[in-house]
Amino acid sequence: MNNFWIIMFHTFFTKLKTKSFLVTTILTLLIVLGLTNMNNIINFFDNDGGKEKVAVIDETGQLFEDYQQQMKAINEDIKLSKINTTKDKVIEDVKNGKYKGLLILSFDENKLPSAIYHAKSIADTSLSGDLENGLKQLKTMMAASQMNLSPEQLNKLYEPPSFKKTALEENAKTEEELTQARGLVYVLLFVIYIAVIMYANMIAMEVATEKSSRVMEILISSVSPIKQMFAKILGVALVSLTQLSVLLVVGYFSIKQNLKSMEGGFFEFFGFGDIQPATIFYAVIFFILGYFLYATLAAFLGSLVSRIEDIQQFITPMTMIVVAGFMIAMFGLSQPETPFITATSYIPFFTPMLMFMRVGMLNLPVWEPMLGIAILFITIILLAIFGARVYKGGVLMYGKSNSYKDIKKALQLSKND
Repeated sequence: MNNFWIIMFHTFFTKLKTKSFLVTTILTLLIVLGLTNMNNIINFFDNDGGKEKVAVIDETGQLFEDYQQQMKAINEDIKLSKINTTKDKVIEDVKNGKYKGLLILSFDENKLPSAIYHAKSIADTSLSGDLENGLKQLKTMMAASQMNLSPEQLNKLYEPPSFKKTALEENAKTEEELTQARGLVYVLLFVIYIAVIMYANMIAMEVATEKSSRVMEILISSVSPIKQMFAKILGVALVSLTQLSVLLVVGYFSIKQNLKSMEGGFFEFFGFGDIQPATIFYAVIFFILGYFLYATLAAFLGSLVSRIEDIQQFITPMTMIVVAGFMIAMFGLSQPETPFITATSYIPFFTPMLMFMRVGMLNLPVWEPMLGIAILFITIILLAIFGARVYKGGVLMYGKSNSYKDIKKALQLSKND
């Protein structure tokens, strides 16, 4: 048993010191710090204090003040400046970056507002969209005035109908709870998806690298292939837990430091303001089980490969299964109760993401996630038994790997051993 721990910790410390691990961790930390400090970064580079300056030429001499009032209600960060110079002079100022754009207000044939917007680029649809919405509201008010509609009549005309949604199921989530749960599940699904792909690939590469360097021949003489496989799986699991722990600790303290600037923004929308303990519990459980499921699969696929160049060919179908599960989960975020989503959540290779998504979005009876967990446990055990046999024969196979027919050869070699 001592050899098992030696291989596990050797795998752990070797991966911990690799450049790829260090670079990936540093880059991810930078992304986490960037996201949690986004408001501070934007304010640092913004010389106008977050304001977007737009020059306005009012050819009518009547519209600017009313239009400015409409824009204040839509977006206070858009600063309108009334300009009395020539159009060509202002366009030069726009090109030089003094203004984000130039808006020319005029009347159409019906004596209603119209405008032409000039900017260096019209790629910023957010700014031009707000300017257009302000003009629409101004036009509506003026048109109502021409038709002698009172403000009360106008409000009734555009007042949205009352449309309330109530769930008949006992303890069903409210619309606000569903919105928060959807955002949180979306983020955690990404974490599970990326982590499973990254760390499963790491195991396959680890096995293939040792095999291609003939280190495996030395290991086989002292440690059984089965112990090798699970030692490597646990070794990479420790690497993943180390990396995720660093990211979570840094992210937590960064969020805590910038909590006031995040109020009402990204973190509130994605449900991080009120995380349910059950959601975190199931996220951890399905992440761990998903890791072991795909890690076992990756380990025996890696054992069939003699050259590192062939590893992607063999693990591509596994990667596609993960991608398929993730895409189905994304579809299920808007329709989590469909029979298709319910049925596929019990398919072992989709369960880590789909069952977690359903748990986060719906009030499921306890037996459903427990059944999903049981299915995963049984699948992992069966895959581990089968994978260990393939691994045992696969590590003895050298030469070019042609196809998945090599699994049969690996099983025959494991019997003859």
